Amino acid sequence: MTRRSIIYPAFIISGVAGLMYEALWGRYLGLYVGHSAYAQVLVLGVYLGGMSIGALSVGERSKSLSSPLMWYARVEAALAVFGILFHPIFVGMLDLSYDVVFPALGSAGGVGAVRWGLAGLVIMPQAILLGTTFPLMAAGLVRADQSRPGRGVATVYLLNTLGGAAGVLIAGFWLIDRVGLPGTSVAAALLNLSAAALVWFAVRGQTPASADASAGLGTSEDEVERLAHAPESGTNHGGESGDASAPSWASPRLASVLLTVSFLTAMASFAYEIGWIRMLSLVLGSATHSFELMVSAFVLGLAAGAW
Repeated sequence: MTRRSIIYPAFIISGVAGLMYEALWGRYLGLYVGHSAYAQVLVLGVYLGGMSIGALSVGERSKSLSSPLMWYARVEAALAVFGILFHPIFVGMLDLSYDVVFPALGSAGGVGAVRWGLAGLVIMPQAILLGTTFPLMAAGLVRADQSRPGRGVATVYLLNTLGGAAGVLIAGFWLIDRVGLPGTSVAAALLNLSAAALVWFAVRGQTPASADASAGLGTSEDEVERLAHAPESGTNHGGESGDASAPSWASPRLASVLLTVSFLTAMASFAYEIGWIRMLSLVLGSATHSFELMVSAFVLGLAAGAW
């Protein structure tokens, strides 16, 4: 069995667990704020916002990590801890809110603001951790196969996204009805632990400097040696500086344009998601299942597009 055959299933399992949490949070926060449709909007916002924070926090740091995949396993283990503790934390927040905080506020506006703030805060840590997973797995795979860095990342993105499309349906249409919200949260946590164990097993026993490069994902010792002695990217074979040989499109102005377009595209995608939830609820008669079906279809579409 190759290392790849161990690591790739871990990323599928991670995707299943990640979207199971999103379905769960919609149910939990609907109970807390008293409005499932608005709770779903909050979940989408915090989920994507937290993932952005997590990705930003480790994006540059992943370059200096000796073994990004080992850090990925640690993050999956931390997600498992949060998954196991989420229900007790939620119940504690519920009791504290209605027994202490809300009576002390004395105004409907204050109660509403605190309620929505706490609802977002209780899921933010997990959302941030989820955001760190893809940069870490991508860094490990790129480092492992530097001759074709995009191949492993594209494959992982596809597998992880397919797992997510399945996970939200498994949780929303089957698992919650059978084991309840607490049981589903623990089930997702066990999947996180499984993913962590698989990746740990794949990279264990390797020295930190070579763990990812020797995980069986495609880089030979000769290739590593060649890359280590290759000319620096800032100069070409004629001794000219990197700025002189940089492609014309690699300009700060174009980068700003592309980032702006990406930001606006994300806003449009989010608006589509909200609209689709409302339209599907008219057909299905259930805002909860409409949310889960929309998320699964949206993520499945992302996977098909990436493939």
